[in-house]
Amino acid sequence: MASASSNIIFDDIFAVEDIDRAGKKFDRVSRLWSKSKNYEMELELDYNIELFPLSKGDHVAVALASSLSREPVGVAAEGEEADNKNTWRPGISANPGLEEDYDYVMFGKIYKYDESTGERSTVYASFGGLLMALTGNNRHLQNLTLGESVYILLRK
Repeated sequence: MASASSNIIFDDIFAVEDIDRAGKKFDRVSRLWSKSKNYEMELELDYNIELFPLSKGDHVAVALASSLSREPVGVAAEGEEADNKNTWRPGISANPGLEEDYDYVMFGKIYKYDESTGERSTVYASFGGLLMALTGNNRHLQNLTLGESVYILLRK
């Protein structure tokens, strides 16, 4: 699980069990069904197959983060403001963020939290219309908050 000194609020490795179980609905988007190796979590996720091709049986490292910065939110590194002035895009740090460690990144919002099944909950997020459902034990989902903006980061 993620540490308190990081912007990563959830991470685990998932084994892809099925892709497009209910049939393919869009040309460039597929939906994967996967189970985690460490925390007995289930992940259902829409993703762009041209940018991040996956196959049944692949293992994917998945992280949810509140920010792409390597520093915890609210903690600015010394001299960070000066570094930002020398970048080609204002507001983008010259220091690489978490996105450099992953192959596929999306930004979205947690829009629903379903606690109807005892100790297991499901967190739903939308990443520009690409949906995620993450199901598992409440203690592994406790850092995810309804209405929170999150990044999902994936790596093979």
